[in-house]
Amino acid sequence: MRPLTDEESKQFFEKLSKYIGDNVDVLIDRPDGKYCFRLSKDRVYYVRESVMKKAAHFGRPCLLSFGTCFGKFTHSSKFRLYITALDYLAPYAKYKVWLRPGAEQQFLYGNHVLKSGLGRITENTQQYQGVVVYSMKELPLGFGVAAKATADCRRADPMTIVVFHQADIGEFVRNEEELT
Repeated sequence: MRPLTDEESKQFFEKLSKYIGDNVDVLIDRPDGKYCFRLSKDRVYYVRESVMKKAAHFGRPCLLSFGTCFGKFTHSSKFRLYITALDYLAPYAKYKVWLRPGAEQQFLYGNHVLKSGLGRITENTQQYQGVVVYSMKELPLGFGVAAKATADCRRADPMTIVVFHQADIGEFVRNEEELT
């Protein structure tokens, strides 16, 4: 377990800022204590500093995980955000998409969001901007990347992809072994 290097930090915070913008600072300086991001076995963990200090007493082979896994660095040194970070991204998301009830199941199976399944979208969402996907009942379902800007979504054909799927809460069932 170690702090992120400058290059790793840059990639990680760029990915986070795609979804929550300048609210990254809120994750670190919280009213309930200091939190930090640590790297262990190519995975980035979000953990309270007091827990991190206690976890340092265990040997690396004995420590499976600590805190919440936000994602991992791939073999090509790119950062991939995991669905386990959704609970921390959703409250601070700048851009949101709400799905109609019929499209929720398709999204949870790993499919992209079509215009016909789009309920609402945050104003001024740019193309290729990170978005958090919600049900119409305000339940966070996952996150993705906007395939079209808000203005383009209004004029789009009903079968046009408007959000590229990246992660959803159905991954807990589909990829249970990879998320640990």
